[in-house]
Amino acid sequence: MSVDMNSQASDSNEDDFGVNSEEEEDDGGEEEEDQGDIANYYDGVASDVEQEGAVSFDPEEYQFTCMTYKECQIVLTDEVNHVAVALKVLPSVAKLILVHFHWQVSQILDRYVPAPQSLQCGVCLQVVRRDSLLALPCQHSFCKACWEQHCTVLVKDGMGVGISCMAQDCPLQMPEDFVLPLLPGEELKDKYRRYLFRDYVESHFQLQLCPGADCPIVIKVQEPRARRVQCSRCSEVFCFKCRQMYHAPTDCATIRKWLTKCADDSETANYISAHTKDCPKCNICIEKNGGCNHMFFDLYSYKENPDIVNQSQQAQAREALKKYLFYFERWENHNKSLQLEAQTYQRIQEKIQERVMNNLGTWIDWQYLHNAAKLLAKCRYTLQYTYPYAYYMESGPRKKLFEYQQAQLEAEIENLSWKVERADSYERGDLENQMHIAEQRRRTLLKDFHDT
Repeated sequence: MSVDMNSQASDSNEDDFGVNSEEEEDDGGEEEEDQGDIANYYDGVASDVEQEGAVSFDPEEYQFTCMTYKECQIVLTDEVNHVAVALKVLPSVAKLILVHFHWQVSQILDRYVPAPQSLQCGVCLQVVRRDSLLALPCQHSFCKACWEQHCTVLVKDGMGVGISCMAQDCPLQMPEDFVLPLLPGEELKDKYRRYLFRDYVESHFQLQLCPGADCPIVIKVQEPRARRVQCSRCSEVFCFKCRQMYHAPTDCATIRKWLTKCADDSETANYISAHTKDCPKCNICIEKNGGCNHMFFDLYSYKENPDIVNQSQQAQAREALKKYLFYFERWENHNKSLQLEAQTYQRIQEKIQERVMNNLGTWIDWQYLHNAAKLLAKCRYTLQYTYPYAYYMESGPRKKLFEYQQAQLEAEIENLSWKVERADSYERGDLENQMHIAEQRRRTLLKDFHDT
């Protein structure tokens, strides 16, 4: 779910900075719903799966605010003005300070130390009049033409806050009131302002741009955590911390490693899984070679030995591959099950509509079937992401507890799946009771292992 931040916050969102930015078409951000997925299975399920007492705590509950670009601009401007007044600096300088400290105003201290002066153009080496030389607080002086070319090239490359002094090894960044007069044309200046806004939001510890295509929404939270957020405009669901697909209970760093490993090893894993088997006697990996029963195998000495140092490199590699295949196959199987259950969800929707049209009850009477299908997808989605978590987990009592809860959740999900597919054979009470058990298992696992 990666997205090009330059393109997202630049040309595509020009209207958010224009005169008519407050007038948005209600249907502008709506897209045709994907019939092959259940995009909102988190919604409307809590009322059918009521929890009581201590288990009523929802480990995924997370407070966030969806803001438009205009609303976000107001928040950023207030913080800029506050710092500018406190440190007695220009607002443009205050913005650079805020970016450096990730907009954590309470941590900002006055660290400004002026450097020695220098009045030499070190780029074109042309002799120019004194009033044609411009310098930042670092006192590295260059002619205006060099500054203009430097800023123009970098802004065209999509740079905002990151434009720095031309002097070698000088890290001082250029404030916007220094850059703007050097840019030729209003179009380039508007692009620069959008790039600045993008960088301000990305550096803010409480803000995230929605990763949806061409979506102008900014998400604001009180405490930045790896939690599920959903855009109010395009309905994109993502992890607030890493802006990738929501991945509880696996943390952001672990899911990044897992997805990278899957991308690198998935073809090898698929081939080995499809074309090889372990010999039932000697556990050697054998491959079918041709259409007859002849087998090709590479025989080497391998014995189960707790002393890993004494094992051969081939044995260690084989054991590592077996472990990866174990978790990868289950990850893939649950992903495929999610796709099949999306089809089941569509069939249930059609069945409910048919019954309502035939006066066999109202939509409310059959709402529990709709909620059961959504909850099933919700639980299986969580179960899918337990396998990367377990793959990187160190052996010990905590992993045993995790695998026990994982197995309990998987059993209840399969029971729920069976009953959802055969809903006509079960009473409503039986199905709702199974929904309650599955959601309770899911919440218990997340409470014990998510962000711990």
